Amino acid sequence: MQTDPDLNELNTVALEEAFRSTLPLPARIDPGFEEALRHVLDNPGSMVRPRMVVRVAAAYGLATEHAYNLAIALEYFHTASLIFDDLPCMDDAVERRGKTCVHVEHGEASAILAALALVNRAYALTWQALMGCSKEAQLQGMAYLEQRLGVGGLLNGQSLDLHYSQLPHSLESTERIAQGKTVSLIRLTLVLPALLSDAAPREQQLLERIAACWGLGYQIVDDLKDILQSATETGKTASRDLELDRPNIAAAIGINGAVVRLERLMRLGDRTLRGLLIKRPALSFLLKLRSDLQGELSQVTENACELTAELCTRERS
Repeated sequence: MQTDPDLNELNTVALEEAFRSTLPLPARIDPGFEEALRHVLDNPGSMVRPRMVVRVAAAYGLATEHAYNLAIALEYFHTASLIFDDLPCMDDAVERRGKTCVHVEHGEASAILAALALVNRAYALTWQALMGCSKEAQLQGMAYLEQRLGVGGLLNGQSLDLHYSQLPHSLESTERIAQGKTVSLIRLTLVLPALLSDAAPREQQLLERIAACWGLGYQIVDDLKDILQSATETGKTASRDLELDRPNIAAAIGINGAVVRLERLMRLGDRTLRGLLIKRPALSFLLKLRSDLQGELSQVTENACELTAELCTRERS
């Protein structure tokens, strides 16, 4: 994504340091376990989600300390889901965030333990974030977290992903899986900070709609990249969806169909965002995130057009 001094430089360094240090490693920890954890903690990724959490929280007046705890908690949950997703019993990936996957470097058992350590710490951080909220927000926040991460959300989406070969390879089934996996995490990023700040129900509803549009949008971009780009370009193992018969919207409805679907989602998201900004101008930073997504859309669209032209040339020759 493109850089934004206000959004990126302001919080990224502090959030990266928090990602590395907020999971304390005791002196007598098993050396192999420690190496696996340090492998994870030393590769925090782009930190897009934590920055979004901090900015949304600030727009609704959530205390900075609680916002940072929530931001790192959600990033730990997200990172743990990636570790599990990359395991040989799942996607059997070898590269993530431009680095060798944890299980490849340190073994499957250590990778699983590292992911569980992140989940455990994430719940502790979430509770610390909730301590400064109203009682009603605490109850609603924990219920919302369970809803998005639990058996009806991320876990169900992952299970459907693994059994995709038994499902119709349609837009409906692939987007259902994306709703469980990708959209659930985007919803936590955008909606949970507002919910904990006792935001008006209408504003929470608008954030939900934006999260749905952007979450599916990010998934389509990722699916297009899996088909059109190399591991060097994406920073993770490429072409796994087709090789493993896993859900990929671009494969289900075609590259051009996926681009059209993505553009429609962005239009719906734009209309919703305009309505939200009337009510909460402090969320105007979301316009920059939308611009970044447009940049990725333009890039994959260009790649798609180039591929389509190449295929047409081959068919004529």
